[in-house]
Amino acid sequence: MHWGLIPHWAADPSIGNRMINARAETLTELPSFKSLVNGGRCIIPADGFYEWRKEGKRKIPMWVHLKSKEPFAFAGLWDVWRKPDGKRVESFTIITTEPNELIEPIHNRMPAILRPEDEEQWLDGSRTPFAKAKSLLKPYPDDLMDTHDVSPIVNSTKYDGPECIQPVSDDEVSPGGQLSLL
Repeated sequence: MHWGLIPHWAADPSIGNRMINARAETLTELPSFKSLVNGGRCIIPADGFYEWRKEGKRKIPMWVHLKSKEPFAFAGLWDVWRKPDGKRVESFTIITTEPNELIEPIHNRMPAILRPEDEEQWLDGSRTPFAKAKSLLKPYPDDLMDTHDVSPIVNSTKYDGPECIQPVSDDEVSPGGQLSLL
């Protein structure tokens, strides 16, 4: 699937570039998401996500994950858009919510992470109307999560390996105040 929701009614697929996230609080107010809250729910499997902590003028990349290091599921919405030639483009957006205490100093939003026991309820729009499922879109317990600084190589699409999530230590900060590349 393509990350960045392209609504089925969109005239231009570039709208998806602006719809990588959707605020839980406004899902039923926006045309792009309103029609999907019951029949277009999905889960996005992940083992962590990046956020950037500001220190003065610097932005330090951080890896956010569960303490257990187990995979988890973001709550999301998906849709199908048709290209002019009729080919399908399936796309999704990640739902965000208020941050928990761990994320709040880093960012004012966080992905809505579903507890494993809530995943089926989130996915079953036919039996769980959105009015009830919306209660699942809350900050994940901060005591079950952890973060650590990572190398700025995560800012480059050239890197896509385990080195992207390896912790960096304070002594890996260069004299100029920038984290050193691996």
